[in-house]
Order: sequence, then C-alpha cells, then structure tokens
Amino acid sequence: MSHSEFHNLLTTSSNIAFEFAKNYVIDYLPDDFRYDVHLNASLDDSSLKQFDIYPDDTGKTLNTIEAIEVVNLLNRKGKLPVWIDISVDHVYKKQTVFKLICAGRYSDDEKEFYYSNNGTGPFGVKSPDLPIDYSEGIKFKLRSKRKSTLLKWLKRL
Repeated sequence: MSHSEFHNLLTTSSNIAFEFAKNYVIDYLPDDFRYDVHLNASLDDSSLKQFDIYPDDTGKTLNTIEAIEVVNLLNRKGKLPVWIDISVDHVYKKQTVFKLICAGRYSDDEKEFYYSNNGTGPFGVKSPDLPIDYSEGIKFKLRSKRKSTLLKWLKRL
C-alpha cells in the first residue's frame, strides 16, 4: 500500500474514532490529532513466513507523534500491520491523542487486514478505555496522561 493510501486510511479511521469517542466522553476533543503507537502487541511467532515480523518492536511505544510519522513508521516496504486498534486515549496540550495498538504481523495482502470489510483497512475503531465503574449511557472523563505516567513510575518502585 502506498504511503498516501495508508495516510488516507489513518485520517478516515481517526475521524471515525474521534466522532465515536464523543458518545462516551465529556472532555472537549481538539481536532489537532497525535498518536501513541504501541508496536507488536500481538507478540507473533517469527516462524510465520507469510508475514514480515519485527521482533525488536516488542514493547516499544512511540508517544505523541504526528500522522506522517505514523505512516512512515508503520508502512514498511509497502506492508502494514494486519490489525491496528485505534481509539481516543487522552487530550494533551490541546491535541487529541489516539492510542494505536498494532499487530506484529505485516502484510501487503489486504485480505489479511482484519477490518478491510469495514473500509478501514487494518484499522479497527474502538471506544476509549472505559472506566471500571462505567455505566451505559453515562459519559466519563478521559484519563489524564500525567496520572498514567505517574502510575507507571510508582509501579516500578
């Protein structure tokens, strides 16, 4: 897939996830988008020969990157992760930040993309992370990026 085709899918999927999130959250969501990309979330077996797999991606996350950086990162030799879960994650510095959780299997065969029947290629639009006490129909506040960073730091102690 070309970079421009993938960029169009990213833009379309971001806009769908953006509008979908408004059904769940009370936060104001700016229309300036950034992305936190979690690579190789599927921890795939490198013996799967029909895919390109990048084991060094395991555990890597790139934070608050722009759409073009996402395209350059994930479009490898014309191949894409076979699934990319996209959801609004938080608001940071007047930007809506999406979480992209990516498979480790890369393919150029669109039949391998999990969500191609939806017209979004590898992108699967998900709701924002629901709070533990979530009640259907009750909007909630997105988590604070600062709090999540603090929690990660505290867990290391």
